[in-house]
Amino acid sequence: MPTNVIMPQLGESVVEGTISRWLVKEGDTVEKYDVLMEVSTDKVDTEVPSPASGVVLKLYYPEGVTLHAGTVIAAIGQPGESVPEQPDVVDLHASAQHEPEPLQPAEPIRSTPLSSQPAGGEIGRISPVVSRIAREHNVDLRQVAGTGRDGRITKKDVLAYVEAGDARQSVAPAEIDLPAWERPGTGDLFKPTDDLPLTTAEARSAASVPQAGSSEDQLIPHPRLRKLIAEHMVASVRTSPHVTSVMEADLTAVVAHRAARRAEFAAKDVNLTFTPYFIQAVIEALKVVPQVNAVYREDGLLLKRRYNIGMATAVPDGLLVPVIHDADDYSLLGLARKVNDLAARARSNKLTPDEIQGSTFTVTNHGTGGSLFATPIINQPNVGILGVGAIQKRAVVISRGHPVEPSSEDSIAIRPMAYLSFTFDHRVLDGAGGDGFLMAVKQALEGWQ
Repeated sequence: MPTNVIMPQLGESVVEGTISRWLVKEGDTVEKYDVLMEVSTDKVDTEVPSPASGVVLKLYYPEGVTLHAGTVIAAIGQPGESVPEQPDVVDLHASAQHEPEPLQPAEPIRSTPLSSQPAGGEIGRISPVVSRIAREHNVDLRQVAGTGRDGRITKKDVLAYVEAGDARQSVAPAEIDLPAWERPGTGDLFKPTDDLPLTTAEARSAASVPQAGSSEDQLIPHPRLRKLIAEHMVASVRTSPHVTSVMEADLTAVVAHRAARRAEFAAKDVNLTFTPYFIQAVIEALKVVPQVNAVYREDGLLLKRRYNIGMATAVPDGLLVPVIHDADDYSLLGLARKVNDLAARARSNKLTPDEIQGSTFTVTNHGTGGSLFATPIINQPNVGILGVGAIQKRAVVISRGHPVEPSSEDSIAIRPMAYLSFTFDHRVLDGAGGDGFLMAVKQALEGWQ
């Protein structure tokens, strides 16, 4: 009896997935746990293994189709076995209140063989393990002949190439130009690391860059992540009217606290960056202005009781926003450890779909390239997003008298300063509410104890 391959539910809050690439075709022989396809769910790609050994009897949907979890997408069996022409739907949660929506019949997939990737051509899809080994041994993957399915480069292929001594003649892969989360003296959360894998898209982009002296323009295709980011940003601007308010914060107390605790955290293998401070300050401000921790709906404002903070993280080809769920439950040490973990796994493409879902507010650092302040775009369906500018030492006036009028008690001091920009949905907040939230963040940072 044929075995159905179903669209898995790849996370608690993930109810559908997109077939981004089939790695087999009808008639192929597969072993149990061989990778059949790649499924995309909001910037995260997941490989789906075969549930049984046999022959691929039917592929019901082509690449690019988005389907509900529980949809039968393929059938594995023995040669000659019959399978239905139309797929069924498997109920993954019999107790769920809502069944998956009826599926429209799809055109059958043409049995077109996938092209192989010989040595010297495009390297195709590679695993993080292959990327890491290639980077460690300075291997140009375009020179490695893949022996995996459809010419895919495997771990054994790279190791064999290294053992053969060809690695010494390979071309060094291009450096990944990631911005640093903080400048020297302010932490290293998002700066490039030597063990960061080179992605397929980066290798292709590097190969597509015009050579010196070339007079012809050249089109470099958008990586999939960049396309998703573009769609999300355009949709956000169309969804909500954006307003941005900017304030300047004196981070003297935060800088002093971090300097005093950094070694203590390092002894526990935790890199204490400024990110946990900003997240804790945001949580305090969300409690002061709860309308910010909400979702705008046509029938009202849905206040969220959990504080799920997204943190924008620079990755090759773009940006991911891993989410710290129930961030208010963590101490500063716990937050720092969580920030380290999510940022590292975001860079190595090891986040699960649930870990980039469900944010109620987002923090982004636009100061990584030296930017002082900016107007970040809201991460829908959040009401707002906090931008953190570059931390710089500046001469500021310390006023102990009237805040504006001249006073003999005024003095000038050098302080670590940063601009905080709060972009919010004008359907939910007006200027007073937006400024009230941003002032609460500022006061939490400046009065840090």
